[in-house]
Amino acid sequence: MRSLLITLMLIITVVLVYAAAAEGDSGLKNGVSRSGGAMSQHIREMSP
Repeated sequence: MRSLLITLMLIITVVLVYAAAAEGDSGLKNGVSRSGGAMSQHIREMSP
């Protein structure tokens, strides 16, 4: 029973840390989206 509780707490902790790192205003998803937008704009501005 104790190991089950520890495992459950560890899983919850990992999920919360992931949510804090990936989501939010300064999270990884927004960073990737901004970088992709900047690269796309740069490619569009290149002359052939």
